Amino acid sequence: MDDREVGRYWEENAETWTKLSRMGMDVTRDNLNTPALLSILPNVKGLTGLDIGCGEGHNTRLLAKQGAKMTAIDISKTFIRHAKEKEEEESLGITYQVANAVQLPFEDQHFDFAAAFMSLMDMAEPWRAIKEAYRVLKPGGFFQFSIIHPCFTSPPSKWVEDQKDNHIARQCWDYFKEGFVEIEEWIFFLTPPELKKKLKKFRVPRFHFTFASWLNHLINTGFIIERLHEPVASDEMVKRCPFLADTRIIAQYLIVRCRKPEA
Repeated sequence: MDDREVGRYWEENAETWTKLSRMGMDVTRDNLNTPALLSILPNVKGLTGLDIGCGEGHNTRLLAKQGAKMTAIDISKTFIRHAKEKEEEESLGITYQVANAVQLPFEDQHFDFAAAFMSLMDMAEPWRAIKEAYRVLKPGGFFQFSIIHPCFTSPPSKWVEDQKDNHIARQCWDYFKEGFVEIEEWIFFLTPPELKKKLKKFRVPRFHFTFASWLNHLINTGFIIERLHEPVASDEMVKRCPFLADTRIIAQYLIVRCRKPEA
């Protein structure tokens, strides 16, 4: 499977994904992943930034509201259309365009920073996207991204439950088998039942690469790894969304910040 085929799947997902996420159904993003990434983000006020795999632009808008001059790309035309429509409703000075993360349409050393919210893991060749992010960053610029944690959620894997059906551990195997795994079919957990009956499930190509592969590709590209973060739900988060208690059992997500060396 290559990046173009992956793009076709995301184009099929985009309409429903946008609808549900804007209804507040993407609760893991809104309550855990995005707040965690932003909590360790350096000050971006006045900086030029690139959002790689922006989807319908939710996180791009948050970065723009922190004062960054944002450009955002996604491989899905439908995602970009929705993002542009939102920009017309509430102008934040964001430029959106359809583009492939493994072949960015920008000149070398163009941005102060780049971000990728839960998008690199959905790419057939994330290493090419990492190299492209490095290329378009100015010396001293940083790249911060979030992914599904490669150690504890590697497919295949499953929850281990106690006698009351409570999750108590995660069982994983075939950890060292890298590349394309399967097409996962799912929909946001809290989607209302009446919508679940009407809407198609997302079909998401799933890839797996080891923790070492992720870090070594960053290092081999030239990045200096600056910070790692494994977000875990707070008491308040679990109270709002009980299923986020699973993040206290294993690290489900990984956030990395790395930096391009000064010239």
